[in-house]
Amino acid sequence: MKEFDYIIIGGGCAGLSLAYELEIHEKLKDKTLAIIEPREEYKRDKTWSFWKVTPHNFDDCVKKNWENFSVNILFFKNIKEINKQNSLVFNSVPNIKKNHLNLWQHFCGVEIKTDNDIFDEKIFNLMDFDCEQRESVHFFYTLPYTKNRALVETTWLSKMNDNSQKDYENQINNYIKNNLNIKNYEITYKEEGAIPLFYPLNKNEKNKINIGTAGGMTRLSTGYTFLNIQEHSKYIRENIDNITNAKKFEINRKYQFLDEIFLRVLEKNPEKMSDIFFRMFKTSPKTAIKFLSNKSNFLEDLSIIFKMPKLIFIRALFD
Repeated sequence: MKEFDYIIIGGGCAGLSLAYELEIHEKLKDKTLAIIEPREEYKRDKTWSFWKVTPHNFDDCVKKNWENFSVNILFFKNIKEINKQNSLVFNSVPNIKKNHLNLWQHFCGVEIKTDNDIFDEKIFNLMDFDCEQRESVHFFYTLPYTKNRALVETTWLSKMNDNSQKDYENQINNYIKNNLNIKNYEITYKEEGAIPLFYPLNKNEKNKINIGTAGGMTRLSTGYTFLNIQEHSKYIRENIDNITNAKKFEINRKYQFLDEIFLRVLEKNPEKMSDIFFRMFKTSPKTAIKFLSNKSNFLEDLSIIFKMPKLIFIRALFD
C-alpha cells in the first residue's frame, strides 16, 4: 500500500483550501500528499458566500472571475486504498449523529436567467422574510450577477425532522413569480445543502487534525465557514512541522458564547428572528458584517448587543 506524509480526508472547500495553502508556500516541496474524495468528478455544487473583510488565497475567484490552479497531489476514492499509519491526516468530513433536537441551516438555490434586464447588479437582497415561516425561521436572498442573471435561494433555520419545509422547488417558484414579479425565466444551475448549527463530535486522535465544519470552523449563528477555513489553513501551514503539538485553532470563544445564546433565542422565538436580524444591521451594516465575520471589537459587540430585545436574550442566557 502507498504511504504519504500528509492525508486530507474530504476534497471539499476545507480540504482543497488546506492543500492549496500548503502548496503555494512550498510545504509540499519534499512531502507527499493524498486527498481522499469518493466523487468521480468535480461539478459546481455550492456557492460560497462570505463577507470580504480580509484577503485570502481565493481573492481571484470572487464574483465573476474564476481562475484554475493545480496542486501536485493524488486523489483516491477510499482511505482504505492507502496506508495512513505514518501520515498526518487532515479530516474535513464531520462526524455527525442524527439528532432531531439539533438545529440546521438547510437551503436550496437556483441561478436564473431572464429575457429582460431586471436586476440591479450593484445591490443584493440579503434576507427577505416576506415568506411562509411555518413556525421556523425562513428567508430568501437574491444575489444578482448581471442585469438578467441571479442566484435566488431559500434558506431555513430549523430542525431537520420536518420534511414539510423541503418543498424547495415550489417555494422558489412562488417567490420568483410573486415576490420578484418574474414570470419567464430559465434555471441554469441548482444547489442544495445543509449546514449543522452545532459542533460535530471532535474526538482526539493521534496524527489527525479536523478541518472545515469537522474542525468547528462554522459560525453557528450564520453558517459562514469560508473565511474561517482560510485562516485555519494558514495556521496549519505556519505550524505544519509541529501541528500535532500546536495549540488547537478555533473560533474566538467570545463568538462561540454569543452564538450559543443566539441559537437558544432562535429555537424558542423563531417569530422574532426577522426583527432581530433587522436590529443587528440597523446598528451599522459595517459593524454587523465585522461581527458576523469574527472581526468585531468589544465596543462593536456591545453596540449590537444593546440593540437586541433584552428580555428574551436574558432568559436565553440563564436557560
